[in-house]
Amino acid sequence: MLQNRVNPFGHMITTKARGKWLGNRGQLHGTGKTILRPFKHKAWIICLLAFKGRQRKIMAPNLWTELFFLDEATALAAGHRPCFECRREAALLFKKAWLMGNPDFGFDHRTLIGKIDEVMHQERIAKNEQKVTFEAILKDLPDGVFIEMDGQAYLFVNEMIYPWAPEGYAAGQHISLSKKVSVLTPKSIVNAIKSGYEPQVQLLV
Repeated sequence: MLQNRVNPFGHMITTKARGKWLGNRGQLHGTGKTILRPFKHKAWIICLLAFKGRQRKIMAPNLWTELFFLDEATALAAGHRPCFECRREAALLFKKAWLMGNPDFGFDHRTLIGKIDEVMHQERIAKNEQKVTFEAILKDLPDGVFIEMDGQAYLFVNEMIYPWAPEGYAAGQHISLSKKVSVLTPKSIVNAIKSGYEPQVQLLV
């Protein structure tokens, strides 16, 4: 098994569980397929598992490292966003919602996605390579974001929280919607979800 599955904290873990989406942060592995760094560039993207019949050997030398996610909500919590090549329609929807939800940056439709990546990079990982979080009242969060309690990541959907695991989600739990929580999904991505971007969630309810 390889260390190429990503959890909502943005950490790369080793698991037999397969993912719904492919991710890219640049070349992170060495010749021995060992992860050497958490990222290579600031464009953290979410890609399709299959695109135009392209075939890749996982963690091939001198190529970008293939990462995998349970679902899109997990990928967004880790700080990734849709790819403009293989997921152009979703990427355009995400950019539109991001701009609408984050007017304070003064960006518009002409702003290059790299500028948005720079903002999200500050919100996803600190200089010490630890996950950046922020606090919010649970009722103020949209469906599809992740929170953290006692070291466990939970998906928030339909006023319930669902514990995350590599294989999927455990049964939902009710907690007070007035509770202040630590949010894993980067703040500007939360705002994009509030403004209409709907992440895919691998949740059976």
